[in-house]
Amino acid sequence: MAHITPQQVLDGFHYRASTRSYDPTRKISPEDFNYILELGRLSPSSVGSEPWQFLVIQNQELRQKLKPVSWGMATQIDDASHVIAILAKKNARYDSAFLKDSMIRRGLVNEEQQAFALEKYRKFQTEDTHIAQSEQSLFDWASKQTYIALANMLTGAALVGIDSCPIEGFDYVAVNKILAETGAFDPNEWGVSVMATFGYRAKEIKPKARKTLEEIVTWIE
Repeated sequence: MAHITPQQVLDGFHYRASTRSYDPTRKISPEDFNYILELGRLSPSSVGSEPWQFLVIQNQELRQKLKPVSWGMATQIDDASHVIAILAKKNARYDSAFLKDSMIRRGLVNEEQQAFALEKYRKFQTEDTHIAQSEQSLFDWASKQTYIALANMLTGAALVGIDSCPIEGFDYVAVNKILAETGAFDPNEWGVSVMATFGYRAKEIKPKARKTLEEIVTWIE
């Protein structure tokens, strides 16, 4: 496999910036957007759960319904080439059918393998993280995994010159209701975790401000 250099990766990170204004005349090709979706699909997740769905919102009428309740992308939603809502799984408890399916997908097919994995997941959720008894905590855990996929999609897009913006600025209840009414997902099983816009910036964006490594890194040796 051919490797790119660390400097090429860093150049991509420096280029990536939250884009608030997109060029409406430029659209991401189907091939390039499938590449971005593939980055999300290939992302890692806790216990291999993959607790995500990617809802690509290209319908302009639907975007207009979302606009009044999505202040974080009000300036972007009209002109962005693509808009995504990343859904997180609800109730992904250690003993759920959803996590059992994930075991099978990863090749844990015999009873002994599944029993071993189930006990490991039980301990993780009930003793290590204490999330098993709360639906909100389980959803928050799944949502944390979606941010791994989100980050990979944003960075991977920047590496090929595509701009993006992660979006948390929206009314979660209203957005879930609007999107669920399309029939695209079962709101009893899934909920919106985060959204993102993709396209090509309409103007230059000033360099980002970040803390220095010295301010954020502590070495324990």
